[in-house]
Amino acid sequence: MAFIAPKPLHEYPFYLRWFFRRQERKYGMTLSPSWLWGRLPAHFGGLLLLLGAFQRKRFPVDTALRSLVSARIAQLNGCDFCVDLNSYNLLQATGSVAKAEAVAQWRTSSLYSERERLALDYAETMTDTSRRVTPAQIQTLRAQFTDDGIVALTAWIAFQNMSAKFNSALGAEDNALCQRPRTAGK
Repeated sequence: MAFIAPKPLHEYPFYLRWFFRRQERKYGMTLSPSWLWGRLPAHFGGLLLLLGAFQRKRFPVDTALRSLVSARIAQLNGCDFCVDLNSYNLLQATGSVAKAEAVAQWRTSSLYSERERLALDYAETMTDTSRRVTPAQIQTLRAQFTDDGIVALTAWIAFQNMSAKFNSALGAEDNALCQRPRTAGK
């Protein structure tokens, strides 16, 4: 259970209640961080707009890679909700749970492409506050990413770290999305 309980539904602004209903249709429930972020409606709105920009089809980092990197960032930050949601998103994008299940062992697993390995290494470097990104690491990324792609990947990793740290600090619980049967339209 989250460390801060949801407010009564009627205390959230109407536009957030509409958003909560959309989540219920998509996931079968309102996701736990939404109740927390909903306590700051303007900030939550900004967060949702930023998330929407990241999810555009023209964003230089595809959904599967974003989800994979996000699952690893969630593990490193101890965010059970984020591991659950991003594993679910990876499953939706690829149709396979194998990469999500092995993401903690990405360095030794044969499941990951060179592009995925570079992105995961970069995500770990950015997430670990005792490490710093080096010019050599950026140069290595250029083998698989354009400069715009590196900037996009960096923005996504930073966004995911903020999200995972917020959710973990407030105890946002996972919603067992990966255990729910997939149905058409979900």
